[in-house]
Amino acid sequence: MEQKYLIRVEEKQDWDIVENLTRESFWNVYHPGCTEHYVLHCYRSNPDFIPELSLVMELGGKIIGHVMYSKAELTLDDGKKFPVWTFGPISIHPDYKRRGYGLKLLNYSIEKAKSMGIGFLCMEGNINFYRHAGFDFASKHKIHYHCEPKDSEVPYFLAQELIDGYMDGIEATYHPPKGYFVAEENPAAFEEYESKFPYKEKLVLPGQLG
Repeated sequence: MEQKYLIRVEEKQDWDIVENLTRESFWNVYHPGCTEHYVLHCYRSNPDFIPELSLVMELGGKIIGHVMYSKAELTLDDGKKFPVWTFGPISIHPDYKRRGYGLKLLNYSIEKAKSMGIGFLCMEGNINFYRHAGFDFASKHKIHYHCEPKDSEVPYFLAQELIDGYMDGIEATYHPPKGYFVAEENPAAFEEYESKFPYKEKLVLPGQLG
């Protein structure tokens, strides 16, 4: 029988646990080491951060998962901005991966986002996983990724309309929020932050991004 889980809003006393969870979840997955825990750490003071959608998943009183959401925007052809949202990192502790908890957490967060009036989500991820939560290629919504050809179907750039009609008549370009690049922009600050964690070996592994 599956253990009963609880999803709730993250509290301040959870911060260190959640950042360590995020580090464990992403370590050596996309690159040697990871920076997602630092992104989360910095995002909590970012005006784009949505505290009501910083959610933890508990199992047996232990935090095993977390997801955060951010405000974002599209750039229309005339230069005007149009509000959308994104999410991530979404983390599940390695001991609990591939057991359906990530999808349960994501689906719960999407329903909560929709209830808050969030109309459209853009994100970067693997369609083979995220299609199970209702995502499809963003190009089908006429939303283009900033560094790819405008008429291309970008396999990692996904989107979902949460409110019917929210994107009617919209064709635009998406740039990820600047808050996701804090480690690259502040490498010394990131290294100081990372030094506070237990040592983990950085490895080059098959399947990592180039």
